[in-house]
Amino acid sequence: MVLAEADRFDAHPTTPSGTGVLLLAGSSGRIETERAGLLAAHGARVLAMRWFGGEGQRPVPHEVPVELFVEHLEELRQECDRVVVFGTSFGAEAALLTATVSPVDGVIAVAPTSVVWAGAHEGAWSSHWTLAGEPVPFTPFDPDWLPDADPPAYRGLYASSLTRFAERATVARIAVERIEGEVLLIVGGDDQVWPSDAFAKAIVAARRSAGLVTTVIGHPDAGHRLLLPGEEAASGGVRMARGGSAAADAELGRRAWPEILRVVGSN
Repeated sequence: MVLAEADRFDAHPTTPSGTGVLLLAGSSGRIETERAGLLAAHGARVLAMRWFGGEGQRPVPHEVPVELFVEHLEELRQECDRVVVFGTSFGAEAALLTATVSPVDGVIAVAPTSVVWAGAHEGAWSSHWTLAGEPVPFTPFDPDWLPDADPPAYRGLYASSLTRFAERATVARIAVERIEGEVLLIVGGDDQVWPSDAFAKAIVAARRSAGLVTTVIGHPDAGHRLLLPGEEAASGGVRMARGGSAAADAELGRRAWPEILRVVGSN
């Protein structure tokens, strides 16, 4: 699929490092232009893309073809010696899943998940993703869960759903042991959107069992969002509790930044 001009942002470095980065936002649907520019300033060729809600795309994160990401990784591969996929939240889910079916040199997953989740469109529930035209196995949501705060913190919903649908979650596990490249996970211990810290532990365990090393950078007081050095705090998106604070999220960004630059092979 050819992305419309409005659905992509291409950042080209002055002094290329040889690494191409496919940059994916989460449920906000935004194009990460600021982050793309930051990475390009350190030598990366970056393609930041909108992956739902754009021209000819699925309107919401529901049955989005994994091939969409594979295709644009291949585009970067034509220009670069190395390719890395960098995603946040639902974008991290996409990044990890894509890397199990398409060779990459690295994955950077901010607020990751270890399983594929359900998405809904026009009242129909299915997987966030499809592969070869078929929905990828997914974990449903606990229909009895109710939020106990306003704005709602959905961390409990995800935890409850994993317990209630344990067998489905096992089938929906992302096979991270298939990822050939390096995996960097960035997590906040106060993530109130979903339990990314627990998900990260599951990813590490699965890869360790396969003899693979995973790097995890965390901060106990950071939330769902990451603030890298030089970035402005993001706003908007679905109304919910995300946890953390601007200070803690920025401290997580400072801790993660050297590892991010290492994975992308910066100048």
